[in-house]
Amino acid sequence: MYGNYDPGTAGSPGGPHDQDAQQRFDQLIEADQRIEPRDWMPDAYRKTLIRQIAQHAHSEIIGMQPEGNWITRAPSLRRKAILIAKVQDEAGHGLYLYSATETLGIDREELLDRLHDGRQKYSSIFNYPTLNWADVGAIGWLVDGAAIMNQVPLCRCSYGPYARAMVRICKEESFHQRQGFDILHTLSHGTPGQKAMAQDAVNRYWWPSLMMFGPPDEESSHSAQSTAWGIKRFSNDELRQRFVDMTAPQAEILGLSLPDDDLRWNAERGHYDFGAIDWDEFARVIRGDGPCNAERLRRRRQAHDDGEWVREAAQAYADKQDKQAARQEARAS
Repeated sequence: MYGNYDPGTAGSPGGPHDQDAQQRFDQLIEADQRIEPRDWMPDAYRKTLIRQIAQHAHSEIIGMQPEGNWITRAPSLRRKAILIAKVQDEAGHGLYLYSATETLGIDREELLDRLHDGRQKYSSIFNYPTLNWADVGAIGWLVDGAAIMNQVPLCRCSYGPYARAMVRICKEESFHQRQGFDILHTLSHGTPGQKAMAQDAVNRYWWPSLMMFGPPDEESSHSAQSTAWGIKRFSNDELRQRFVDMTAPQAEILGLSLPDDDLRWNAERGHYDFGAIDWDEFARVIRGDGPCNAERLRRRRQAHDDGEWVREAAQAYADKQDKQAARQEARAS
């Protein structure tokens, strides 16, 4: 259950020892230093990290599905090879993040059980379909672009294993974003039909991409405490504004429009103004009523079940290696 984690190092402050540990924890946070797995941490801090990092890991794994759907239908061998590499990257990101979560004292099987039975969520963006090849470009440009905006600050997260995992993930996500931009640039400068396909994809993915940053600050139940703990560096609305400011000029380069009549530069604020987000849609998708919620989880459960024999074989091999090592040690002694 706990792996390398010592459950005795976490807990709610109680006796003098716990009060000293809480003070040490607070000092590390105040000094903007890292909390490591064997350090004492409050239960609430640990649970918050498990929720956040697990949701991030689940999103990477579920996020393989929309784009994986187009591997066999990519328009060229080059595009296919790039897309395969990208989907493989997402699998790797999920593994990094599951490993980081396990340092908090929870088993990976438990994390997957929570995903499969709906106790833990993944990013709402992956409950939208990929209807054509341009959607792969929109996911790279908009979805991965939003992910980078969210994730770069996490490289400075107060929890060491999460921060270190994010350094590599962010480097790879930057390539993913460029890949998406390149797909849309090619399409938007191609035939009228190709440009229309690119515009349609952007129209469908723009607003769900803005929802990726989470609810408005005044409605976010976790932001304030996560910020106080140094897990989060910027608020949902700050990151969303940064994303809009970054993306609007890029859309002009692509020759595509963003589907928001209220989008315009505000010289006084030094930012783009943008329209109201449909938070009712966001809530519906989070509840499980999105276009692809049921399909995404069904395929994830099926993949998990289909891979059971691989996990059993790997465990049997590991057990065999342990026995052989024990026999060799016994002979040597």
